[in-house]
Amino acid sequence: DVVVIPTNRAVRRVDQHDLVYKTRREKYNAIMDEIDRQHKRGLPVLVGTVSVDVSETLSRMLKRRGLRHEVLNAKYHEREAEIVAQAGQAGSITIATNMAGRGTDIKLGPGVKQCQVCGIRARGEPAFGQVVEQPDLTADRLKELGCNEDPPCGLVIIGTERHEARRIDRQLRGRSGRQGDPGQSVFFLSLEDDLMRLFGSDRIARWMDRTGAEEGEVITHPWVTGAIGQAQKRVEYQNFQARKRLLQFDDVMNNQREVIYSLRLFALEGGEELKAEALRMIEAALERLVDELIGDLKEPMQWDRPLMETEFLLKFLISVPGITDPT
Repeated sequence: DVVVIPTNRAVRRVDQHDLVYKTRREKYNAIMDEIDRQHKRGLPVLVGTVSVDVSETLSRMLKRRGLRHEVLNAKYHEREAEIVAQAGQAGSITIATNMAGRGTDIKLGPGVKQCQVCGIRARGEPAFGQVVEQPDLTADRLKELGCNEDPPCGLVIIGTERHEARRIDRQLRGRSGRQGDPGQSVFFLSLEDDLMRLFGSDRIARWMDRTGAEEGEVITHPWVTGAIGQAQKRVEYQNFQARKRLLQFDDVMNNQREVIYSLRLFALEGGEELKAEALRMIEAALERLVDELIGDLKEPMQWDRPLMETEFLLKFLISVPGITDPT
């Protein structure tokens, strides 16, 4: 049985539906616009990328727009603690490659969290033992601020592409909304992304062409998000089957290793038993060789004596007197 341990405080993060664009260029431009918008609102933005190349591409685009930012990837790992510590400050922009699992909560800086107790709707019913607190703002005020649609506070997570494993996507989203803090997350996708090609982006592209979709027009719908999740499930299943087959092959190799190492250990520690085993192996090899050379030939005159001498020299490094000249 699997038991889900609830978080200490309810998760109050708004996870938007995926935004799908036709090309990578349109997607990157939309990401730049969203970063700029959230930056002007004074919110910290964490951009998650799937590779170092994408993070450097986005960094160059931000520089052209004059937006100060930090890049956290394999090239700048020595500044990781400093970059993560500043990622929650008001107006900060951080680009990170595979941010999931860094092991450090991003603390929200002054002014990023506007309420002591966030009023964003929590997901589902509170679990047993989970802390339930009364929000600072009234329901009307929360609606006026759009807290449940586009929160005006908290850490903003922007994903530039879906990973093959949903687990990594959830870990990226989970960098925001820690310990009951507000936050939001959204993934920007394009039909040229690797996962989208597996999902069947050609059908969406044809549909966009038929409907006369203009450049930069976005597709967003719960059905699209759900379908992408199904595509991820299929990829995860394929990867699981590949790992399973690899394990089966490794089991065969492991059995061979166990046999070889047991013989090696016996050779190192066998003592008198090793000598007896060596004599037994020599005797067995000699019997096999005699069977091969003589077989059913009962008369010594029928034996191929030069071949016998050669085989004994090759296999036992000895010359047996009388083989070539029985007299």
